[in-house]
Amino acid sequence: MELDGFVWVTTRKLKPGSYDEFSRSWRPSEFPEGMLRAYELYAPDGNEVVGVSVWDSAESRDAYRRSEVESERRRAIAPYVLEEVSGFYVGR
Repeated sequence: MELDGFVWVTTRKLKPGSYDEFSRSWRPSEFPEGMLRAYELYAPDGNEVVGVSVWDSAESRDAYRRSEVESERRRAIAPYVLEEVSGFYVGR
């Protein structure tokens, strides 16, 4: 598989037992403009989740990060998240 795009990876440690609520709160109602793919990876115990999204440009990802939809989503997941680390990469 060849990847050509911009990749946003976010790892979140969750409060124990909160995966189901987190997952429901985390999923956007629709794919944002410029997002090509998105994946949710989770640890078997459900206490850590990695989100991987592929974007057509850094500008598309940045516009989404500043959007009200993303702000609302982040507020919705906040009660379940203990720690968050993210990075933005160029894929090839």
